[in-house]
Amino acid sequence: MRRRDFITLLGGAAAAWPLAAWAQQGDRMRRIGVLMNGSPRDTEQQDLVAVLAQTLEQLGWTEGRNFRIDIRWGEGDPRAIRRHAESLVASAPDVIVSTGNAGMPSLLDATRTIPIVFNNIADPVGAGYVDSMARPEGNATGFLQFEYSLSGKWLELLREIAPGVRRAAILRDAALTAGIGQFAVIQSVAPSAGLEVSAIGLREPGEIERGIAKFARSSNGGLILTASALSVVHRDLIIALAAQHKLPTVYYRRGFAIRGGLASYGYNEIEQYRGVGSYVARILKGEKPAELPVQAPTKYELVINLKTAKALGLDVPPTLLARADEVIE
Repeated sequence: MRRRDFITLLGGAAAAWPLAAWAQQGDRMRRIGVLMNGSPRDTEQQDLVAVLAQTLEQLGWTEGRNFRIDIRWGEGDPRAIRRHAESLVASAPDVIVSTGNAGMPSLLDATRTIPIVFNNIADPVGAGYVDSMARPEGNATGFLQFEYSLSGKWLELLREIAPGVRRAAILRDAALTAGIGQFAVIQSVAPSAGLEVSAIGLREPGEIERGIAKFARSSNGGLILTASALSVVHRDLIIALAAQHKLPTVYYRRGFAIRGGLASYGYNEIEQYRGVGSYVARILKGEKPAELPVQAPTKYELVINLKTAKALGLDVPPTLLARADEVIE
């Protein structure tokens, strides 16, 4: 989605934001540090930062006049993410926005005072980022991408869209707590779904290519891509390998299906970044992260790519198409 599309989207929501209720912002430049786990060459990631900036402008701030954004890109590299987290804290911004689980431990190790608004997090309480969803208590709050239980739905979706599948390889980052948690839930529901599951690591392209090629040597297989920074970094490779080996694959958010993945079920990233922008604006006005509850998505989206289904020789059940929020022809 391009920047001009975001302007239309945000403009339609502007009426829901009572700008008159916000006092005129002062001219002091507020600095917002943003830690992105992906690549600056990824237009999807760039567009999400644009949503953050446009949301702030809708709420009465002006980029370049009273706020500016300092972005650091981790590109899926844990060492780079750790280094960027430490340098962001050292620069002493007014607020830090953190995407995903990878940077949060380093950010919280480096500061317990600078406000942090996170997104794309699976289990902030279990990970120790906040004390509770309702009252975070510390200097961090933000938005869940999903609860771990959602991971089981991906396996059910794979079985429904490709009934012939008997084996599923789960692509996950085993170095992340979230990667372990998602895989554990999928393992727990696999017997009831009648599927045998195994794991493929996401550390580097060679590992992914070898793992998928080995898995594809046997028939009746499918893939599930779980959420992580590395999933985004290796997104195009995974979609291409799934097509090459003719493996039905379920992804955790819409962007993968848009780019050629078979199906996705997950949260809406645009809505999440709008929420992040609203929390950043409230913190800049003086509210404390400890008093802003962690929010979970209110809706998950099912997206099906019919073009990919036809290439795989799949007839998507009409009942599944009827449930879909978006069907790509």
